Amino acid sequence: MFSKSQIKLIKSLSQKKYRARHGLFVIEGKKGIFELLSSPLELHSLFTAEDIFDAAEEKTYLITEGDLKKVSNQQSPQTALAIFHIPEVVQPKAEGLQVALDDVQDPGNLGTIIRLCDWFGVEDLICSQGTVDCYNPKVVQATMGSISRVKVHYLDLAEYLRELPKERPVYGTFLEGKNVYREPISPEGVVVLGNEGNGISPEVEQLITQKLNIPQFGKAMTESLNVATAAAIFLSEFSRRKPTGK
Repeated sequence: MFSKSQIKLIKSLSQKKYRARHGLFVIEGKKGIFELLSSPLELHSLFTAEDIFDAAEEKTYLITEGDLKKVSNQQSPQTALAIFHIPEVVQPKAEGLQVALDDVQDPGNLGTIIRLCDWFGVEDLICSQGTVDCYNPKVVQATMGSISRVKVHYLDLAEYLRELPKERPVYGTFLEGKNVYREPISPEGVVVLGNEGNGISPEVEQLITQKLNIPQFGKAMTESLNVATAAAIFLSEFSRRKPTGK
């Protein structure tokens, strides 16, 4: 049975204010749900047209695919949808390699960057308050389960960078920056990526200790790289420079 209150709750979680109010978020699709069920995240409720999940019986509801279509955020609805509790995230420690986002707006970009952090072993993703919510349904889908393994922090980015130890480098991605493949870089630091249209804000730029750039090898026809693509290149290069080679 799919109640009106359940439908209302699921639909409300497409909006940030209700996710914050209830402390819940939605994920659709079997693969992502299996990933999150095996993570420390706490399940609130699971709605599925297939009895294939190992979840608490009192939290699992068998419904029809037609019912799922009523609440799906996707053009091609999946056969399962789950609600999870948003975990509490503690203040990040200034250690290891961290990625910081300055007002990244596109849900697909953020979801891909979270997945990249998971792939390259970056535990903490620092986001400005103006960055898209990581529990936006489109972001969650794009992470493919990585949302359960990367800690996403929403902070005053300038203040966070200002309070870092002076010896901790802060790298910024700029078109006028120096070639990332030739510059000395440390695997211990913060890599800042800017807004899709405006780049890194002037306030944050003042706190960058080293400006980096991805050189263009082809014909100079493209103005810039997609922020998620740039994140992949930078993370690959920083990871390559680790002493262990891993």
